Amino acid sequence: MAQIEIFLPDNSKLKLKENSTAYEAALAISEGLAKNALAAKINGKLSSLTDKLQNNDKIEILTDKNPEALDVVRHSCSHIMAQAVQNLYPQAKLAIGPAIENGFYYDFDIEGITLKEEDFEKIESKMKELISQNLVFEKHILENPKQKIEEFQKEGEIYKAELLLEHINDNPTLYCTKTQDGKELWNDFCCGPHLMNTKPIKAFKLLSVAGAYWRGSEKNKMLQRIYATAFFNKQDLETYLKQLEEAQKRDHRKLGTELDLFSIQNDVGSGLVLWHPNLAIVREEIENYWRTEHRKRDYVIVNTPHIAKPDLWEISGHMGHYKENMFTVSNGEEDFILKPMNCPFHMLIYKSERRSYRNLPLRMAELGTVYRNERSGALSGMTRVRGFTQDDAHIFCTIEQITDEVINVIDFVDDTLKMFNISYEVELSTRPEENFVGSLENWEKAEAGLVAALNKKGLKYDINAGDGAFYGPKIDFKLKDAIGRTWQGATVQLDFNLPERFELKYQDKDGELKTPVMLHRVIFGSMERFAGLLIEHYTGAFPTWLAPVQVEVIPIADRHIDYSEKIYKKLRQLGIRVKLDDRSESMNYKIREAQNKKVPYMLVVGDKEIANNTVAVRGSSGRGQLGEMNIDQFAQEILKEIQTKGQENVN
Repeated sequence: MAQIEIFLPDNSKLKLKENSTAYEAALAISEGLAKNALAAKINGKLSSLTDKLQNNDKIEILTDKNPEALDVVRHSCSHIMAQAVQNLYPQAKLAIGPAIENGFYYDFDIEGITLKEEDFEKIESKMKELISQNLVFEKHILENPKQKIEEFQKEGEIYKAELLLEHINDNPTLYCTKTQDGKELWNDFCCGPHLMNTKPIKAFKLLSVAGAYWRGSEKNKMLQRIYATAFFNKQDLETYLKQLEEAQKRDHRKLGTELDLFSIQNDVGSGLVLWHPNLAIVREEIENYWRTEHRKRDYVIVNTPHIAKPDLWEISGHMGHYKENMFTVSNGEEDFILKPMNCPFHMLIYKSERRSYRNLPLRMAELGTVYRNERSGALSGMTRVRGFTQDDAHIFCTIEQITDEVINVIDFVDDTLKMFNISYEVELSTRPEENFVGSLENWEKAEAGLVAALNKKGLKYDINAGDGAFYGPKIDFKLKDAIGRTWQGATVQLDFNLPERFELKYQDKDGELKTPVMLHRVIFGSMERFAGLLIEHYTGAFPTWLAPVQVEVIPIADRHIDYSEKIYKKLRQLGIRVKLDDRSESMNYKIREAQNKKVPYMLVVGDKEIANNTVAVRGSSGRGQLGEMNIDQFAQEILKEIQTKGQENVN
């Protein structure tokens, strides 16, 4: 019998029979590996263990030690969930059911039924019943997809028919679930990969149900989407569910209402945020820090319009690559584009005068509000919006200056995130295999410059091979919040494209005109998303320097109000954000309300405090009573805390 030769991750070779599967390769390596195998990577592509191997394929067997295998478990579990739903609700029609970050979902069209979370128990019970049968996942290549489309249409599976028609020329496949004796129970049009059988599905949970338009368009029918998750084992699932419970407590949308921070209202439009006074104070403090630090670090700060003529976006390339995400406005005579990016404006400012190598690096920054036509289904509170303010900067420099400039950005990011007590991980994205601009030589220099900067700073980083933008490589900072979730944060991206498109030049030492390299750079990303992150990171209890109200003065009785007013006025004159609660409510009620509003410090005033010319200081966030203190001493301590951005606390 003919043989093939495959390569293992260590580049050693393994001989197998022709038409062997990935599972048979695992078995040839060891029975233990085959027993624990969940999926495979064949030539870098995530694959089912039942996929056949070709000569010279490179293969890696994945077990529960490989995070990538979890996507296969989740995708397989999504099929079992869909099968269970159709068993319970035979009229249910299937849409899509992919694995996503932290879980999976499936979209259903169920005539006459509105799913509720109370239905999850019976769906989960049916799923467990199916899993216990150790059903087999079997892949079929559709040799006559047109016939299958007709079958789907007759069955009323209009969404599956539409998807299959769309992928009719992509070697479409069908995945079936079968009993151990070969009886087919269910199938779905899917590209996989899947587990060999249901046995590895050991820990799953249905989480929520929501409406979702077919293909994310409001013009299409609203479907019912069940969100769920699955893990390799019950312990990991329990850990995740506890984290999810904590995340729900921290949800910035919930806290935004409770603490009167922001709103998104129908009269304004989806994805457009109204910053209420409390959160506007937080933003003001962050922006003040931003401006001060940029001037310290030798940036020039600019401001640019919210709209520009389409010609500008033709030059930048956005009209060709980004048009569907841009808003157009007209005054009846001319069309304008609401800016989705700030960069083209910064190009024109650079180009407004002659530049020399002596002017470089030129660091240009702007708190620029941009607008992007995100689909309504993708919008979420402050973290995914249509209008947002980027803390944008563009650094124009020579290739030789790249490393130093990137180090400066890394230092800026590090200093800023330490102040918010946010940790981060770093990812380097390199040149795409195809469709990139600029010479290979410049790409190599640019990537080397980024690597040199990361190495000089001693930062560990993951390489995201081939995931750089078409115009240059980039470094991304993945922020970790208080409960370990990851948020997209700061980024620095090299760009060879825009400086060439806008014909930017500088005169070099030898008198020759050259094109600068440009770095796109953000520290916060967007003010909206960063504010959402901070609300959840702090559970709404902002540190004192950011807190909307930093101190609340609480007189115990009406006879203590005059003294309390003197304290209030003194603190206010010192620039401290202070509130006097002189309502005729009990002291405990006022303290409890201040704590619920996350006020960092409460100054309680009674007969004893008036006699001693002091205040009784209480701290929120579980700190309780901090003792009696002279008002001048307290003012000195809190001003120090505010000025040091929380590096030192009262007491």
